[in-house]
Amino acid sequence: MDTMTAMMERNTATAKTPGAPTVQERTARKRATRYLLGGLRLALGWIFLWAFLDKLFGLGFATEAKSAWINGGSPTKGFLTFGATGPFQGFYNSIAGAAWADWLFMIGLAAIGTALMLGIGVRVAAAAGGLLLVLMWTAALLPANNPFMDDHLIYAGVLALLAVTNAGDTWGLGRTWARLPIVQRFGWLR
Repeated sequence: MDTMTAMMERNTATAKTPGAPTVQERTARKRATRYLLGGLRLALGWIFLWAFLDKLFGLGFATEAKSAWINGGSPTKGFLTFGATGPFQGFYNSIAGAAWADWLFMIGLAAIGTALMLGIGVRVAAAAGGLLLVLMWTAALLPANNPFMDDHLIYAGVLALLAVTNAGDTWGLGRTWARLPIVQRFGWLR
């Protein structure tokens, strides 16, 4: 029996096994998983990018126009001064409104959001985003509604999932990005 015949018989046997998914079902699940991960990447990218835009221009959602960064406001001062709680409160209070903290925070939001939206550098964006989210989590310990878990940690976990599944390839420029010589040489840039 040749290899092709053996593969066809195995696929047929799998399809006839009660409860076993068919080849078509597995393909459909893989496609649905890709689309779901691509959608999650776009959603998280928008969360980061929106936070940047709102803090930059004071669009009236979390930041009023008078407090916008372009109007002289500080994207870190309010929360780190009045919202920080827990064991790291003193540290966060001490950096609230510092120019370097404002710049790092805003550059981080913009870069992470843009990379995730485009599907390029998702591994780097996921690592940076995960770090930023964990820092934000530590700024408000303990969470109000749970002993330790909150959305910042969930988002960080989703970012890790996006990084290891090449989620930038679906609805993004991930495949094109992966063909660049520097990305092929340094896989962590993927």
